[in-house]
Amino acid sequence: MTPSFLHTDAIHAFIDQALAEDIGEGDHSTQGAVPEGLSSRARLLVKDEGLLAGVAMAQKIFQRFDPRLSVEIFIADGQPVKNGDVAFIVSGPARSILSTERLVLNCMQRMSGIATYTHRLTQLLEGTGAQVMDTRKTTPNFRLMEKWAVAIGGGRNHRFALYDMVMLKDNHHDMAGGITAAVQRTRAYLSHLRKPLKIEVETRNLREVKEALALKVDVIMLDNMGLDEMKEAVALIGGACQTEASGGITEQTLRAVAACGVDYISVGALTHSVKSLDLSLKVIR
Repeated sequence: MTPSFLHTDAIHAFIDQALAEDIGEGDHSTQGAVPEGLSSRARLLVKDEGLLAGVAMAQKIFQRFDPRLSVEIFIADGQPVKNGDVAFIVSGPARSILSTERLVLNCMQRMSGIATYTHRLTQLLEGTGAQVMDTRKTTPNFRLMEKWAVAIGGGRNHRFALYDMVMLKDNHHDMAGGITAAVQRTRAYLSHLRKPLKIEVETRNLREVKEALALKVDVIMLDNMGLDEMKEAVALIGGACQTEASGGITEQTLRAVAACGVDYISVGALTHSVKSLDLSLKVIR
């Protein structure tokens, strides 16, 4: 399923801003060295092992910059790749290929790294019923691509931003005067705006879980809890709402957390600590 945030306007806005950042007043290297009117072909060469992501985005970048560029795809998003694979060949005006090369690679390398790591974690959760989920710990102005990569890797996207879901965390509670006050004020605010947003509440202990449960919120986050306390919290909630485990969860602890019975496990490292896949765009002579 295509994530709801992947609409054309948002993608085009990102591409336009990224190209303006990189090209500015002009790609003087390419304009100076490469003859006008020259046509060329280049292949996307994989030099690593993992899950490929960003192919569809690369196609959009090429065609947004120059509709004369065409892309022949051999390996689609979400497919495993290894060193030596060719993902696609781009053909058309040589200058346009060179001017878009870096943006395409920047997107694909990072997206592929995120998709690869997400896929690894989803495999670790196989058979548990829990799903790995991303966070807002993303690179500024690159969230669209990073969350898209999580979806390609088989993970679940949490809220995209602050505007599409309410999450009341510890700082909200402390500033509002507690969980009950924070939820009540938020519900009044949403009612006034006529915005039927879901409300998630972060809890730090069983007392707070009971308080959130009584308020009938949509999701209860179990933050930085030990396994025994988390199991007790899940049993206490008893399916009355969805549950999310969060806080310092690693590959080593992921499956044990899932065994507590939570619905989702959010992992900030999906987007803030991944290694990019090694890819390059090479001219076909």
